Amino acid sequence: MRLIHTADWQLGKPYGRFESDVRAALTEARFDAIDALGRAAAENDAAHVLVAGDVFDTEGPEDRVIVQAVSRMQRHACTWWLLPGNHDFARNSGLWDRVRANGAPNIRILTEPAPCELEPGHWLLPAPLTHRHNLDDPTILFDTMETPGAQLRIGLAHGSIRDFSSRGEAQNQIAPDRAQRSSLDYLALGDWHGALRVDARTWYSGTPETDRFQRDEPGQALFVVLQPGAEPVVTPIRTGRFQWLTRDWAISDADSFAAECDRLLADVEPSATLLQLSLAGIVSLSDRIAILARLENDLQHRLRHLTVRSDDLVGRPSEHDLADLKVEGMLGTAAAKLIGIIDTGGSDAATAKRALERLFVEYHRGQDAA
Repeated sequence: MRLIHTADWQLGKPYGRFESDVRAALTEARFDAIDALGRAAAENDAAHVLVAGDVFDTEGPEDRVIVQAVSRMQRHACTWWLLPGNHDFARNSGLWDRVRANGAPNIRILTEPAPCELEPGHWLLPAPLTHRHNLDDPTILFDTMETPGAQLRIGLAHGSIRDFSSRGEAQNQIAPDRAQRSSLDYLALGDWHGALRVDARTWYSGTPETDRFQRDEPGQALFVVLQPGAEPVVTPIRTGRFQWLTRDWAISDADSFAAECDRLLADVEPSATLLQLSLAGIVSLSDRIAILARLENDLQHRLRHLTVRSDDLVGRPSEHDLADLKVEGMLGTAAAKLIGIIDTGGSDAATAKRALERLFVEYHRGQDAA
């Protein structure tokens, strides 16, 4: 049997911290990931896509989110098996009734913990969540689920393996040996947003479109091939468009910063990259001004999003910087006083650093205008 394992679509995620154009792009990319999954199913001859929870970001998404999700899934010939997770848990007269009202024959909603026969002898055992936080292991019911004539038993659940509870939800904890306990050929899990192998038969697929600064790899799903009595063959497939990168650069001068920028831009698709950047080092004040100018006037326009922390990038005036200012009379006198405050330290040193930097910025602006 060949299937696609995915989870944590979190459709309707608001991305409130970003500018409106970035929010719109990230929102649309999550819908586009459904098409990427459908294409992956067709290309790999997989008739079924298992979605291990958190299809939606909340239990009350807007109508457009539901209609978009259903219409995207309808485009593809595979069958979509949707499991409620902790963000979109199952309840009466709730979200999943709205999805059914917009549904299609190839969309199956698993709001009940009852086994489903995907194909003759190939059984799916779902563990839908009925509350955001469940105190009991949601997969314990797998032990008693009857699957007559089973050749394959496939579990589908959303929660944290106990060994990894510090990195996931404190509730909805799943026994790490659940596949063995419940005689599962494969256990498809959601909740952890990166692909993760727990054991040969237990995997987290990760999210199909990355949504946080936590790991470099773009969103992906798992292509799974199952045969009775054999270990699953699991292959990651890229489905996401955007990369969310975190970088810490130690900078010695403007040239080293330029080299880091060039390496980054050569390795990524800039318009599909969100970067959280921290800079550290001691450089000349003129170099620091040049570095910040490139960030503001160049790099942030190339990338989809850029956040910079530069407090640890210290600018000290070089002899050349000071020589330029000394000929400026009052500017040179002001710079000397600020440098004295900085060298003395104390509560005013930080303010003096910002004032000195501003002094150099205005000086260079005046030179450019002249």
